[in-house]
Amino acid sequence: MKALAIAATGMNAQQTNLEVIANNIANINTTGFKRARAEFSDLLYQTERAAGVPNRANQAVVPEGAIIGLGVKTAAVRNLHLQGGLVSTGNSFDMALIGRGWFQIEAADGSTLYTRAGAFNTNAEGQLVTLDGYTVVPGINVPIDATEVTVSKSGQVYATVGGQQQELGQITLANFVNEAGLEPLGENLYRETAASGPANVGAPDEAGFAYIQQNYLEASNVDPVKEITDLISAQRAYEMNSKIIQAADEMAAVVSKNLR
Repeated sequence: MKALAIAATGMNAQQTNLEVIANNIANINTTGFKRARAEFSDLLYQTERAAGVPNRANQAVVPEGAIIGLGVKTAAVRNLHLQGGLVSTGNSFDMALIGRGWFQIEAADGSTLYTRAGAFNTNAEGQLVTLDGYTVVPGINVPIDATEVTVSKSGQVYATVGGQQQELGQITLANFVNEAGLEPLGENLYRETAASGPANVGAPDEAGFAYIQQNYLEASNVDPVKEITDLISAQRAYEMNSKIIQAADEMAAVVSKNLR
């Protein structure tokens, strides 16, 4: 009985859906987190009776066939790179991006990673780094005697030293043709892939690039109401697929009972 296998694929799909929703809710307060959505597609079809062929020799063609689907599969888990809300922190090293763009981060192996989480700080050498110690690209060094650090919307970094304002450098951003193709690595970091296309680097507030808002962080774009609604829908779909398995089992039991 194919109904058992078909309903099993539906239960597996809804289990994946539930895991994606759970991860969204778990990261509801993660800075710069982008919610994900599970995408599904139907499986192969089995033709019981083909459409458009003669029902008998030299007779009229069949207008409609009998083609039965064999279930569902997970096609993708798509990250939705939509703007999150802004949270005021008052920390001069906190920066939020408003619009399209990614901060560039140098990984331990020297490769470039990307993040929307602008919760930065300085290390022992005065370099601007992430909370995990990765260096922000291009490197910005803050003097130890700096009394104030200012970041403009266009990414220019200034520090007040001895009552004089000094320019420390220029923060640049990266854009991608297909942001959904970026590979999430954890720690709020993403990696470029063949699907995302190469990074297009430019200055903040230029055409097509976000601008920087200092003293703010970009919050997660997870909508708790929508997640709970999706959770209920996934639960109901899982229950309906389990009911199909139960019904198919009862039908098979009736058949086997009558064979005794």
